[in-house]
Amino acid sequence: MAKTNLTLVQRITAPTPKIFRIIRTVGLSLTAVGGAILAAPAMPVILVTIAGYLSAAGAVMAAVSQVAVDGD
Repeated sequence: MAKTNLTLVQRITAPTPKIFRIIRTVGLSLTAVGGAILAAPAMPVILVTIAGYLSAAGAVMAAVSQVAVDGD
């Protein structure tokens, strides 16, 4: 099977390179930290804004690194 003709489901279930697994874990951690800050009551507006960006960046990191496919 050619690596360029994978469906999304095949790409998600295919083996992921180690560096992208690390990036996925970091992204999930950032999303969790941002979500915890957003859920905390009575936070300053700037901190809530930063937490929103942190959550979005973490989610994008996790999603992009999940669909990376090992080239072997």
